[in-house]
Amino acid sequence: MQIRPPHIDDIDIICRHREEMFREAGRDDKTLAEMTSAFRVWLRPRLADGSYYGFFAIDNDQVVAGIGLMSIDWPPHPSHPEQDKRGYVLNVYVEPSHRKMGLAKMLMRLAEEAFAARGLQFAILHSTVMGRELYAGMGWAQTSEMAKVLK
Repeated sequence: MQIRPPHIDDIDIICRHREEMFREAGRDDKTLAEMTSAFRVWLRPRLADGSYYGFFAIDNDQVVAGIGLMSIDWPPHPSHPEQDKRGYVLNVYVEPSHRKMGLAKMLMRLAEEAFAARGLQFAILHSTVMGRELYAGMGWAQTSEMAKVLK
């Protein structure tokens, strides 16, 4: 298994992983098509300038797993009182053919190392039901976040 960072040419792979992740979480195809179209436009400049970073696991020249990372602006907070950034994990996806092999855990460890290398001491993610056990087992805890769609 090889590990490499994502490149601008990987937009299609990242978009497919994101779409499949949400599809497996129960989202409908129409909503996913709309999201993917907008996400593709959003992603391109962030991949180009490095503000979206992460890792791919490669097996036999094929991307079989990926993780996206960002360092996001956030005001100082009790969890990180002297920092104005947080690490953010997104788009964790492992191809069905390569699940239960420890790839997601390996990518999460790499993510934590990448955040530490950037001086980030706090990170967040939004988990699917499928991912919760993995993240909890690695020391990630649920927070009190709530959400509302504004119309």
